[in-house]
Amino acid sequence: MTRLYAFLAAVVAATALGATWIATRGGDGNDRFAQCRAGQIAGGAETIGGPFELVNAKGETVTDKDVITEPSLLYFGYTFCPDVCPLDTSRNAEAVDILEGRGQMVTPVFISIDADRDTPEVVGDFAANLHERMIGLTGSPEQVKAASQAYKTYYRAQDKSDEYYLVDHSTFSYLVLPEHGFVEFFRRDETAEKMADRVGCFLDAM
Repeated sequence: MTRLYAFLAAVVAATALGATWIATRGGDGNDRFAQCRAGQIAGGAETIGGPFELVNAKGETVTDKDVITEPSLLYFGYTFCPDVCPLDTSRNAEAVDILEGRGQMVTPVFISIDADRDTPEVVGDFAANLHERMIGLTGSPEQVKAASQAYKTYYRAQDKSDEYYLVDHSTFSYLVLPEHGFVEFFRRDETAEKMADRVGCFLDAM
């Protein structure tokens, strides 16, 4: 995916999310994570995320309850992605390692939005090559679509008559906590160090 595609996908995704980012100046007394948020989402964080059913690297059907057993960073992408996905998921893996060095455990999760090519084995190899604890998930087109819609992500495959087709997609990473669900997402220009700092804030506030 070219830089232009990545930018356009992010813009479309932001529109789909209905996210209006407002600089926070003080906290919401009812939001235990207010001091950690970079902004606020119109409609509230509870409008993003939810149950999903996908397939893991072993070919087993799993749900969000099976996968998100500890704080997790979710990323929606595909293994044939030439540049954006490897860079973003590598950044996420680096942030996870930084957090682990600080005594905070976070699970990186990669969810494919390319059900036609990303088999359980392919997704499993991709995830394992990025981080030993990364969970790779795929599924049927219907399962993938449902998971994507739950997190308000955007994706659209280009001409599939070309076996090397690209998939335009949003590039956000999502922080999900077992007891709280989705709490924040991160743009791809966030460094691993800054991402770890922000994630750490949420974990300290749990």
